[in-house]
This record gives sequence, structure tokens and C-alpha cells, in this order.
Amino acid sequence: MKEMFKVKVNIQPYTLNFKFDAGTSRGVLRKKETYIIGIQSDTFRGVSGLGEAGPLKGLSRDDRPDFMSKAKVIIEKVEGLSFAEDWQEILLAIQELPQIDELPSLRFGLETAFLDLIHGGKRKIFSCGFYDQRQAIPINGLIWMGGKKFMQEQIEQKLEDGFDCIKMKIGALDFDLECQLLEMIRNRYSAKEISLRVDANGAFNLQEALGKLNILSQYDIHSIEQPIKPGNTAEMAYLCQHSPVPIALDEELIGVIHVNDKKTLLEQIKPTYLILKPSLLGGIAATREWIDIAENTGIGWWMTSALESNIGLNAIAQFASSLMPTLPQGLGTGQLYHNNFSSPLTITNGSLTYEPQKPWSIPYLFPSGFQ
Repeated sequence: MKEMFKVKVNIQPYTLNFKFDAGTSRGVLRKKETYIIGIQSDTFRGVSGLGEAGPLKGLSRDDRPDFMSKAKVIIEKVEGLSFAEDWQEILLAIQELPQIDELPSLRFGLETAFLDLIHGGKRKIFSCGFYDQRQAIPINGLIWMGGKKFMQEQIEQKLEDGFDCIKMKIGALDFDLECQLLEMIRNRYSAKEISLRVDANGAFNLQEALGKLNILSQYDIHSIEQPIKPGNTAEMAYLCQHSPVPIALDEELIGVIHVNDKKTLLEQIKPTYLILKPSLLGGIAATREWIDIAENTGIGWWMTSALESNIGLNAIAQFASSLMPTLPQGLGTGQLYHNNFSSPLTITNGSLTYEPQKPWSIPYLFPSGFQ
């Protein structure tokens, strides 16, 4: 019989402050509210598992004013249970918690805090090349919206930093200006040298979308994320069938919980790629369902952080690495904040690496006894 253990859980809010005004088609971001989860157990004395629940304002299902009160109800349930020291059984137990589907980022935060705990509280979530062998994960360099000069500066910096995959947010500025910036890159680098991704965050209207996709195809675009708003299944399916630019679903996946609904959505739309954000999709087990369906139907995928701190970013990076991805991942958000937690996560030559000589530094968020 497997040994069972009980836990004590603490959750604390934390505000991350951007270094700049981060522009998207949904508005400008200056701060990010997140929640850090700490888990301890008498079975694992002297260590704490850390996780992060990071609802994304205006997008997450759990972006709600009663998040903390709902979370505390679920946490009380967690503290009343006993868990086996087996990561798959832990994920299953969390999946079965009442009301956990209402708070997908909390589910991810609990999953990762538990996995950190049973691995010794060393910020190890999975056995994977990224953590165990310090294997680099290729990532895309993210270009935020802003004035032309600001966007040009970002592009130049990413190219100088060695990124060979650039992702540019589009849809809030003048479309001609956005095309000029893409053309600037293409005039200097071919698609074999620099892969270009664009993210519209649903900004195109149904009437203009195909025309804009035809224009974007002139720049050898690798893919476009969510060209139109989610929920327009027939229109998105039409675009996926006729677009000269491969389409990736992102916001379209949010709130689709049951595995049969996931299969139906992908069968109807037939996208080329999926963009997977564990904090928005309901964590590790829920994201694995999307990946299994995608790989069984020939759909590509990559994983992306959803503006988490380095605690959440580390968990997503290890999760992605454990699945041995073949495409650059969207994991370059750790340098966005003035007050992120110091960590071994390092970006070099367009890749994310885990450098164990760089220590974690987590402020005293929790009561005495949590570390």
C-alpha cells in the first residue's frame, strides 16, 4: 500500500509590475495580479512546494472578484484529503476536487506546488531535460504593441539577442504599419533564417479577416494566433480551410473542459496549431488532453506562459520539456517585470535554460514555517 500524506496550503496575492506599457489588442498592461501557493507536509519536513495561480485579466475563466474566497473553499477541501506520493494520482485527486473547473489557474498552481513538494521542494516539477540536463528550450522573442519606434527597438533587440523565431502582436495599431514592420524583417532575413509568428488576439472582424491573412502571407508568416474572436466556430473553420497563413487557436480553447468537447472543436475547426496556456486551460492534466487529441489528429502545438512570475514560468517550461517539443515555445515572459522572483531561468541566444548556480529568491510571502 502506498504511503499517504496530508498537507497544509497557503495562498498569497502578489502584484507583478511591468517594466513598460505592454500593449495588446485587448489594451495596455501595466501590472499583473497573481497568487503564490505554498504547500507543506509533515511527511516532507523542512521543505515547501510552490505553485502559482495566475488568472489573466479579461480572459481567464477565474478572473473574478471572488477568486480568493472560492480558492480558500477548495484549499480547505485539499487540506482534508490524504494524497499518495505519486504525481499521476495527485493530478487525478486535484481534478476531482469540487468546483476546481471554475478556477483553472488554481488547479495548475495546486498541481505544480504538489509536484514541487514531492520532488523535495527544489522547484523541480518534472523529470525533464530542461531541469535535469540543463537542456535549452528554443523560444520565440515577443514583440509587444506600441509606437513604431518602440516596436522597431524591440525587434532589433530580439534579433541582436539571437532569436530566430519572432512573435509580433498585431491588431491594435494601423495594419499598414504592422505590415511595414514585418516587411522590415523579411527584407533582411528569409523565412529559413527567421520564423515570424503573429498574434491578433481575435482583433480582426469576420469581414476583413481573410483579406488581411492574404496580405500577411506576403511575408512568409509561420502562423497567426486567433485571427478572429473565439466562439465563431463556423467562421474560424472557414478561415482555417482558406487562409494562406496557418492558423493557431489560443483563446478558442479557453473554457472547453470535457474531452469530447475538445475533440469536437478540433474536428470542426481543423486548425494547424494549438497554443497551450496551462493556467488558462486548467493545468497539467487538462493541457495533456489537448495535446493527446492534437497529436492524434496531426495538429501541431506549442506551450506559452500567460504572464506568470518565474514560479509559474518554471513549471510550464518543465512541463513543456517533459513532452520533448519540436517547435519554439512561448516562454520568454520572465523578464517583463521589475519585481519578478530571482530564479535560475535564463534566456541566452533565443533559448530558455535552467542555470542551477543562480539561486531562487522568494520573498517572505507566507507565515513562519513556509520557506
